[in-house]
Amino acid sequence: MKVRFETTGCRLNQIESESAARIFIDKSFDVALEPLSAASAVDNDTMLCIINTCAVTQKAEQKDRRIIRLLLEKCPSAAVIVTGCYAQLSAADITAMNSRIAVLPGQLKSRIIGAADIFENHIKSGTFRAEEFAAELRGGICTAAPAKPGISENAFTLATDSFIAHSRSSIKIQDGCNNSCSYCAIHIARGHSVSLDVKSVVDRVKLLEENGQAEVVFTSVNIGQYRGEYNGGYLNFAQLLELLLKETDKIAFRMSSLYPEIVDGHFCSVIKDPRVRPHFHLSVQSGSDSVLAAMGRKYTSSEVRKACSMLKEAKENPFLACDIITGFPGETEEDFEQTVQLCRDCGFAWVHVFPFSARPGTAAAAMKNKVPQSVSGERAARLALWAAQSKAAYINSWKGRPLEAVMETVKHPRDSVYHAVTENFLHCEITGAAGRNVPPPGSTVKIMITEPLDQRIRKGGEIECAAVFAAESV
Repeated sequence: MKVRFETTGCRLNQIESESAARIFIDKSFDVALEPLSAASAVDNDTMLCIINTCAVTQKAEQKDRRIIRLLLEKCPSAAVIVTGCYAQLSAADITAMNSRIAVLPGQLKSRIIGAADIFENHIKSGTFRAEEFAAELRGGICTAAPAKPGISENAFTLATDSFIAHSRSSIKIQDGCNNSCSYCAIHIARGHSVSLDVKSVVDRVKLLEENGQAEVVFTSVNIGQYRGEYNGGYLNFAQLLELLLKETDKIAFRMSSLYPEIVDGHFCSVIKDPRVRPHFHLSVQSGSDSVLAAMGRKYTSSEVRKACSMLKEAKENPFLACDIITGFPGETEEDFEQTVQLCRDCGFAWVHVFPFSARPGTAAAAMKNKVPQSVSGERAARLALWAAQSKAAYINSWKGRPLEAVMETVKHPRDSVYHAVTENFLHCEITGAAGRNVPPPGSTVKIMITEPLDQRIRKGGEIECAAVFAAESV
């Protein structure tokens, strides 16, 4: 009996989905994580589909709806559980799509464990019907009131140390956000900030190290708001990382994203440790102080520049990336040029750029001085072109130099082509290993970059450079 998972959005969603998938695997169900496409054959074996959704932009919600419709079409015998941020914000609209759908709001996502038990009971009865199962969920765990409204219920229940689709382990240490940035619906969807206690983080990292994991990624919504309980007090993220470096020996650490204000003297003294990966993704959004103020951000462009300068002092030639929104209400061409100049000044090796997307329920949705979509899209395209050129230049700066990398699960051994992620977050296609004993996924190897893959970078492909194994790795 098959259970199918689909995930949209960030790595945090992906890790939560893998954790939920492990629940069904432990119940001896056949789990499929490969995404469906319009060309996929009809799947009559799948009895349950679970989609973990994103709501960061209108485009993300459109993708969510497209996948829901695709699951209903390609899996005609299956019930469909829709959870995540889009499910939290638009439950009634999703429910109305089909009687086989049960919407589990994102802040109640941990109740997938209960849904798994109910599903198992329905399957064992021998008379499973998707509509009846979905109706039971809608009348029970999907609508039962949360213990603490506005906070994700059991936010860290969906956790696993056994990963199916990722070679690099991840730990979710923080969820929710206490900010109320004018453009963002994530604080509405995920609720107030909550943090995993320090002992649980340390214990999980030690277990990963004992199991031979080379690297762990800390995932969060706003890692700057991490406050983990510890010995009657609380540790912030820099203090947690400092403790983890003392309590472990080999495992390396990477963080998914940072707000600029987290970068201070103590943070930079901690990340100088060679086991902290030289890769930092900053949530910036704009280089214009007037736009940042309208967004409700708590820093200025000069503070972003200072943070980047400090990171470069702490680590040699680190990979710096950022998020940028173009076309925010009131953004002028001068504001946009200030953003481009900020990206140049900071030397960002990559920019995740998004045209502004009004989110229902946010202050920005009601703002005047809207920027036409054609203008915001054109600005995004210009910045994306610069970002592609900047990434190629960064990759070229590492050509011929040895880098540590973690082998990925994606590989093509028949053609002697392998994939790996370097310590500074370059996704490599490694060739020239025919006849060699290549280390398995999750192993640490030494590689050397040979060239950037310019066309793939411009098209947004994950693999962005070519490399070879260093002699001592194979």
